[in-house]
Amino acid sequence: MFDVSAMLFAMDDEAPFRPTFIRNWRKHRRLTLEQLGDLISMTASNLSMLERGQRGYSQETIEKIAAALQTDVPSLIGRRPGQFDVGLFFGRASADTRNAVEKILRPDNE
Repeated sequence: MFDVSAMLFAMDDEAPFRPTFIRNWRKHRRLTLEQLGDLISMTASNLSMLERGQRGYSQETIEKIAAALQTDVPSLIGRRPGQFDVGLFFGRASADTRNAVEKILRPDNE
């Protein structure tokens, strides 16, 4: 499980909230605010505020949203749909694939 608590700013009335790519992922999945809200038991109004960074989110909420949007929490927080994530690729690649890529990218003198 990816814990977002370490990534959040202080959750008081004056603090900014960490931006996410929820709106991008929702649009990518062709869902309206109402449809996504129904899937995660949140009003469209609250979801809209969350998308715009005017409302914070809990670990439970971000996990529900990620599941409803068929993605993972790091992607929901860190990248737009379709944006290549090298870290995600390397994390899922076999050891042989990682070694082959590193060999290609490594300068000759190392």
